[in-house]
Amino acid sequence: MKTPQDEARSVGRCPVAHGFDAMGDDYYRDPAGHLATVRDTSPVFWYPHLNAWIVTRREDCLTVLSDWQTYSSAANSAADVPAKHREVYPPDLVAKMIVGQDPPGHTETRSVAQRGFVKERMDRLQPEIEARAHRIIDRFENNGSANLLEEYSLELTTQTIMALLGLGYEHEAMMRQLRDDLFAVLSSAHEPLPEPARSEVWDRFVEANLKLRAIVEERRDSEADDIISVMASARAKDGSYALPTPQIALHVSEFAAAGTDTTAQAMTNAVLFLARNPGALEDALAEPELWPRVFEETVRRRPSSTFTSRRATRDVELSGVRIPAGDMVWVALASANTDPGHVERPFEFDIHRPDPTDHLAFTAGRHTCLGNPLARVQGATGLRVLFERLPSLRPDDTDALDFLRMALLPVRRSLRVRWDVADVERSRTRTVRTLNLEVTERTEASDGVVALTLSHPDGGELPPWKAGAHIDVHVPGGDGEVRVRQYSLCSDPEDRTSYRVGVLREQDGRGGSAAVHDTLTAGSRVTVSWPRNNFRLLPSLRYLFIAGGIGVTPVLPMIREAERAGAEWELVYGGRTQASMAFRDELAVHGGRVTVVPQDELGLIDLPGLLGEVREGTLVYACGPEPLLRAVEENTAHWPKNSLRLERFAPKPVVRTAPDTPFEVEFAGSGTVVEVGADETILEAAEKAGLPVVSSCKTGTCGTCETPIVSGRADHRDSILTPSEQEADRTMLICVSRAAAGCPRLVLGG
Repeated sequence: MKTPQDEARSVGRCPVAHGFDAMGDDYYRDPAGHLATVRDTSPVFWYPHLNAWIVTRREDCLTVLSDWQTYSSAANSAADVPAKHREVYPPDLVAKMIVGQDPPGHTETRSVAQRGFVKERMDRLQPEIEARAHRIIDRFENNGSANLLEEYSLELTTQTIMALLGLGYEHEAMMRQLRDDLFAVLSSAHEPLPEPARSEVWDRFVEANLKLRAIVEERRDSEADDIISVMASARAKDGSYALPTPQIALHVSEFAAAGTDTTAQAMTNAVLFLARNPGALEDALAEPELWPRVFEETVRRRPSSTFTSRRATRDVELSGVRIPAGDMVWVALASANTDPGHVERPFEFDIHRPDPTDHLAFTAGRHTCLGNPLARVQGATGLRVLFERLPSLRPDDTDALDFLRMALLPVRRSLRVRWDVADVERSRTRTVRTLNLEVTERTEASDGVVALTLSHPDGGELPPWKAGAHIDVHVPGGDGEVRVRQYSLCSDPEDRTSYRVGVLREQDGRGGSAAVHDTLTAGSRVTVSWPRNNFRLLPSLRYLFIAGGIGVTPVLPMIREAERAGAEWELVYGGRTQASMAFRDELAVHGGRVTVVPQDELGLIDLPGLLGEVREGTLVYACGPEPLLRAVEENTAHWPKNSLRLERFAPKPVVRTAPDTPFEVEFAGSGTVVEVGADETILEAAEKAGLPVVSSCKTGTCGTCETPIVSGRADHRDSILTPSEQEADRTMLICVSRAAAGCPRLVLGG
């Protein structure tokens, strides 16, 4: 509600962008496009309807978001609590909303709440999200049409946040309503909420929060890992509870809103963008690893929250416009994401952008969205499952404007969609429900090597993959510890009914291969990851494959792919003995194209003779033990750059000429700065700071933790990036690589 001071402040402010209308159809149809019509002439302008300055250029937006002392978030929770509720819900409690706090209070609160969104929990949640998505679609798939927002997007996000909070279905109606009421309370700090709606919203909001307080009290000292229990049991240094009960209930209200509606809006918006860009949909259906990019491009192009807001604490100037102390500043995230000064072709929907996460949809600095790891997992998974099940799904009307009209959060209320019900039958043979697979066959591929065929228990088809891909296999050990190991897929990529891996028993290994040999038999259930590919077969007229021992596994599907492409190829396959060399029978059908070199009979592969003469237009792919790969590298040093592709079983040895020293890393997405000690990795330092980093192997061999480099130079110690990629210095594997000598500070994206 506007105060007399606000009314007085609005007088005489200029410039004003007369073409901008946050209540008009053009804004709700495309906020970024509407803002672009005024950005060039009025990059910063006064908007009387909101009594606020609108900031549209990315550089200015980052200036506001990165300086909390000059641009305070406190006004975001300045909602006017009705007098009847102030005794149980005082205004100073509302001021403790995470989105409305500045440091140090924000830092302390966030550190507690962050524990509920740790990487390990998000990783565990992905299969649950996938399973829920399938069950939701089961309900309506035969109807041929639905209100996608309500029946799928919000249903999925609500179920997920309920699981994260550890709340049963008896609380679902309350939490759904709380979502809408929290947004109304937040918006009322800037946009008037008339009666009787104001009283109705606050009555429901306070009643729900009182029920949540009782749940929080029940979970004090709980050892469960749901978010409420994690926050309720957190202790301060003096042993007292880190957060009071009313404040935790308030934060749960925030999570109920941010964790459901924003991601649901993004998924629904993605359907609209894909309908207008069928090529992107075709690409994502063909290569499921692109679905995260679909989600990222959607929120870049249309963030669920068009704006975030701050209040100037002193007189400032942005783009030549003077902003007095005390004025509200609305940061136009949608405009910053489509600023042509930063983004090429800003209004094109391009899922192949080099840096898909280079946007401000989750804001930046200290107020980067706590739940962005969840949103990213849930958004990409929800979209992938939806279109795998119903690939013909299209919106009825891409221009429909059924919105709850709030400038800060333009909430879409519905999107009608339809599909060909024939998709239902097709999906039963094309879509896998989970990646909890069954060992359907186990064979002895050679001395010390077992081949495991993995299929879905329901007989469904598995996610597609291409030659060079691997999967993470989660193997329970006898000590109760689950070991995660990466194994190359060695079956036929065109056979979607099963995956096959070959596993060598490593006598001096870390126990993973031994656990596979000792525990996985026909009928065993095993959890595996979706396929990932750091060893992709690039198009070429000719290939030379070099394999050592179990390194033959990724080469088998590469040969199939080369054959189908009509390329010339040759394989030289070395091993200790004939009996130790797996899959020789499969390779025998290729005759003279395959040269088998058992060491006990013929010695080592003659690499100087094989590689001494450069073969024009030929790519060399090598996989095997480290001595073989080092020798291949040495013998191809004179070949054209990027002729060689390697995949290692173990980390590449790193020769250090000087001891490691500490350095700083700033994570640009959150603004967090960590010091990396001489004896720890960037990944370890980030995890210690509570950052939601993603990793798997922690040895630089799987590629999971690859992170963009914004500034600084890296000392690359991974076994994934090619020499050209390392020279380009655009990304690094933070589980092993460090800042280069003489570089005291790295700034990393993500």
